[in-house]
Amino acid sequence: MAKNSFWDVEKTERGTGMADKNIVVAPDSFKGTLDAQEICSIVSGVIQTYIPDAKIMNIPMSDGGEGMVDSYLQQIGGEKITVQVTGPRGSLVQSEYGILRDGTAVMEMASCAGLPLMEGCLDPMNATTYGVGELIDRIEKRGLETILLGIGGSATNDMGIGMAAALGYEFLDGNYQELEPKTFNLGKIEHIRKPREERKIKIIAACDVDTPLYGPKGATYTFGKQKGVAEEQMEKLDQDMEHLAGVVKRELGMDLGRIPGGGAAGGLGAALAGFLQAELKPGIELFLDKICFDELLRTTDLVFTGEGRIDWQSLAGKVPIGIAKRAARAGVPCVALCGSVGFMAERAYEEGMSAIFSAIKDFTDQQNGKEGYAENIRFLADSVMRILMLKERGRAL
Repeated sequence: MAKNSFWDVEKTERGTGMADKNIVVAPDSFKGTLDAQEICSIVSGVIQTYIPDAKIMNIPMSDGGEGMVDSYLQQIGGEKITVQVTGPRGSLVQSEYGILRDGTAVMEMASCAGLPLMEGCLDPMNATTYGVGELIDRIEKRGLETILLGIGGSATNDMGIGMAAALGYEFLDGNYQELEPKTFNLGKIEHIRKPREERKIKIIAACDVDTPLYGPKGATYTFGKQKGVAEEQMEKLDQDMEHLAGVVKRELGMDLGRIPGGGAAGGLGAALAGFLQAELKPGIELFLDKICFDELLRTTDLVFTGEGRIDWQSLAGKVPIGIAKRAARAGVPCVALCGSVGFMAERAYEEGMSAIFSAIKDFTDQQNGKEGYAENIRFLADSVMRILMLKERGRAL
């Protein structure tokens, strides 16, 4: 019997009183302001104010962007390794990956080629994924067999040729002269020379979008602007990516243009599938399966999730929607707390979300970022808990 509300509890499986409530707090980060762990701390603190004895499980979520390594290590356990690799600007950066207890490696492309590493100087024609390939190489040489690779938060639009070059691929012009593996050379590539030995490591890429590699809804037109691609550059860059996809199809027999999610991370999704035979999976589904989330829901009474903004992009596989779908299947109410809502946010209800709340208690700008946003989320969580407590106080709406 599915529950209709937080209060209609199956007494044999879930809590029978307020003190017995099992509540899961599973938000994504609020990009640029608060990470998922900080959101968990704020929301769970408010819940405990109203239900001191509630059993709260905090699960900082990740769909493949920043924070993925920490999320997996926190829920599964393991070891974090720090190494130096090439950053998106060509200089060395400190990067991290995790080795989970089951021997699986987990890494984020954002730690090698993420937007924050550009330090405000966006340069999509030069920004490289070379460090991503270096990190994959380091992990494979360590003897690990599987990598869970998050590809969110990229600063690059190089179609993954930087990564491929670090792993032994060579990109050549019409005269078989080697080209620098940078975005500005995509349209000049006419031949590809494969490494002598194929990589044996299995890669599962956590991809939270189904964006194709090129076209009006492809990598460049969808995400290029946030990486610094100028309006006048988009048509040529999109054509260059289509050109290289044609070269790959001719020389390697792989049709990168037909891969759902191939446009993720500036075409890195297609490169992973084409050059390394990686499997692309929705990041949220990958994480929820790994932590046995469906099993956890069997004894859960209420789920809080959320992200900085819920809108049409959330429907393409972001954290709140992935959580809501599974909660709905399990008959568990799911409430989203977010900084703001946008176009088509109401469609989340069709995917299983029970309620969406957003609140700006006070205007917050970048100058008082974390402090201001933290107070807004605390105020929002408190408001929602006040609504949930009305029935307990004998004042049901």
